[in-house]
Amino acid sequence: MLQDEAPSKDDAERQARRGRSAVSGRRLVCLLPALLIVGGLAFGIATPAAYTAAPFFCAAPLIAASLSSLRGTALTALAAVLGEIWAVTYRGALEDYRESVAESAMVFVVALLALGINRLVRRSDAHLASARDISEAAQRAVLPPPPARLAGLAVAARYVGARADARIGGDLYAVQDTPHGVRLIVGDVRGKGLEAVEAAVVVIGAFREAAEQETTLEAVAGRLERALQREGGRRAGLDQFEGFTTAVLAEIPANGQSVLRVLNRGHPAPLLLTPDGGLCELVPAVPALPLGMGEVASWPDRSDETFFPAGALLLFFTDGVTEARDLLGRFYHPPSRLRGRRFPGPDALLDTLVEDVARHTGGAPADDMALLAVQRPMGA
Repeated sequence: MLQDEAPSKDDAERQARRGRSAVSGRRLVCLLPALLIVGGLAFGIATPAAYTAAPFFCAAPLIAASLSSLRGTALTALAAVLGEIWAVTYRGALEDYRESVAESAMVFVVALLALGINRLVRRSDAHLASARDISEAAQRAVLPPPPARLAGLAVAARYVGARADARIGGDLYAVQDTPHGVRLIVGDVRGKGLEAVEAAVVVIGAFREAAEQETTLEAVAGRLERALQREGGRRAGLDQFEGFTTAVLAEIPANGQSVLRVLNRGHPAPLLLTPDGGLCELVPAVPALPLGMGEVASWPDRSDETFFPAGALLLFFTDGVTEARDLLGRFYHPPSRLRGRRFPGPDALLDTLVEDVARHTGGAPADDMALLAVQRPMGA
């Protein structure tokens, strides 16, 4: 069972200690090259002439190459070379001319290599930062954050990429106010890469148009199915098209009724969290195949209706959540982790879920996660 979402004083103190420990750890790592040089000098003073301090002076610039700027690396390299020359002179190793020259030459060559490595690392960092900026711009274009309030509902969304340098993939979400009520979609395109992103764009574009025009969720699902089929036909013979998309559609009517309609096409079931800590898994009455598989089988879509009480939270997520595993291979199970919990709003719910999945996996998730939460306000 998770702890309460409101952080206690002990939790705040633990977080502060972790923050101070992280800062101290970073400072220690940055000081490591200087500590190695000092250690090399101390080693040269404390040991007989038969021992060499060259490993200390070689390691210092190599470590600085990945941590410091070019100037910092150059200063560390210079200090390492001078330290090696001093150690050789102090220990009287100049008597063995060949060995002394070999040690000093080795430290000098390693120092030059460290400067080259620093240039490559800085250039790679610049390329990575540029790629991240581009991916973030693409994410804002394809998956813009929804408004915090929409037709009286509180809304929050998150996209958590499996890789730090890949901010967007085939997971998708969209929510909009329509003449028929607030309609939303959360989905997951089969596959990875640009083809999956392109398919996500097709689904989101078709949803935004159909959500405004169609009177029922069933008709919206039909429009999405046809859009994926058209795109697949257009791409036939050109390149691979990721036309298989699991999705769940939902509608909260505009007339103020406490009704929720959900149409699930092969997607993980959304969760309904009530104000008293109850949890209901909205499993479809009749399972259906994902969107884009109309050629395999066809059937009439049918949405399910459920009661959506005031103060309740509606949670949608992709399989990056349910397929997250711990070190023992156990899958993350949202209903059992969230049942009995109370959350003040959708942002708190999603923040807690993201943090808990990270704790469960011991780091970044193995797959992307798209999360969307909607809350009906009290008294609505």
